[in-house]
Amino acid sequence: MFNNRIYGLTKGQASPTSELGKVTKSSPYGTVDYPVSPLAVALAAEATFIARSVDTHTEHLQATLERAGHHRGAAFVEVLQNCNIFNDGAHREFTDREVRDDRMLFLEHGKPMLFGKDRDKGIRLNGHQPEIVTLGEGGITEADILVHDETDPLIAFMLSHIYWPQFPVPVGVFRSISRPTHDQMLNDQLAQATAAHGVGDLARLLNAGETWTVE
Repeated sequence: MFNNRIYGLTKGQASPTSELGKVTKSSPYGTVDYPVSPLAVALAAEATFIARSVDTHTEHLQATLERAGHHRGAAFVEVLQNCNIFNDGAHREFTDREVRDDRMLFLEHGKPMLFGKDRDKGIRLNGHQPEIVTLGEGGITEADILVHDETDPLIAFMLSHIYWPQFPVPVGVFRSISRPTHDQMLNDQLAQATAAHGVGDLARLLNAGETWTVE
């Protein structure tokens, strides 16, 4: 999904991901809808691979799409993209090279959620709520920082709802789990039925059960 927070192909109307209060041709006084989280929708749909990247972060985008391509199952990748005609700078406030270290959180499985130019800030859970902390302040150490786990649905859901300016914007793989796919389970079911009842006969099936002759 390319997310530029606008309907660019139809000349600049507000979209479901447009920020609250966005002034567009279809919302001259500002939008009155909160933006949806595409990643949260994908989580609700039980996609087994969910990730986010940025159009201008080419190496990160390439690595993310490569992982999605190798994933067996339903994969969803949100790409934060610019629209230089109808919404120029859609994500620039946190994606530009000068600020992205402090305003983006690059997720790595099994590693603490650290960010900042000096890697001295992190995400910690305070009860069930995420909060930003600084290493060294108040005795905070790296051991206090939340470790990313691509298999944990609660962590993925939490990450899908944090965003700039309250939090750094998470990018990378939010969820990646392995489980049987729909086609695999269907083929297994057909194999079990064939083993139990033999190969089917379509003509016999069509003439079975409640049939009658119309004269």
